[in-house]
Amino acid sequence: MEVCRAGKEYVLGKQTVVALQDVSLTVSRGEFMALAGPSGSGKSTLLNLIGCIDTPSTGTIRIKGQDVSGRTADELADLRLNTLGFVFQTFNLLPVLSAWENVEFPLQQQRGVDKNTRQERVAHYLKVVGLERFAHHRPNELSGGQRQRVAIARALATHPGIVLADEPTANLDHRTGESILQLMKDLNREEGTTFIFSTHDRRVMEMADRVIELADGKITE
Repeated sequence: MEVCRAGKEYVLGKQTVVALQDVSLTVSRGEFMALAGPSGSGKSTLLNLIGCIDTPSTGTIRIKGQDVSGRTADELADLRLNTLGFVFQTFNLLPVLSAWENVEFPLQQQRGVDKNTRQERVAHYLKVVGLERFAHHRPNELSGGQRQRVAIARALATHPGIVLADEPTANLDHRTGESILQLMKDLNREEGTTFIFSTHDRRVMEMADRVIELADGKITE
């Protein structure tokens, strides 16, 4: 994955806000990388550009060697579904669905994944995150740490090349945050999945292969 001279501007009323400017970055397959910096530094903006949730005002984002600029909304949705996994600080689980159904949901959108494959993957990843006994619990019946584990299982079930984690430990207590981080590090080692974090958490930075510091929309040396 490659970011080449990416910039992002937003127009707020009569004002133009520069959220990111001239950022270049290459992420190797299997990396466990952290984007760090104070609030407003541009790390979440950069994560959103990599995740094709937003598009750069200038520069390019390449995923699997393909420039994602100029892609249609459907093409970007397809890329997010089949190449990227997402773990958010607020979990973003569907409250009316069980843990099993939340993990299965993105698989139902993937073409060529039959029912047996879906069930095998859901069972496998719920077991990987230690929640097989809670498969039929809804999010409001789970603790914060358990909900984050469901979110990780959901992110991995589609077999993404890259998992993007936006402050994944922010809403968790210290001990739970540690176990979630260790789980992601183990998955990174065992499955070769690339992880990119946006974080304030010193523990994430210490565990990362590489930390990219941002300030005022730029990478600091």
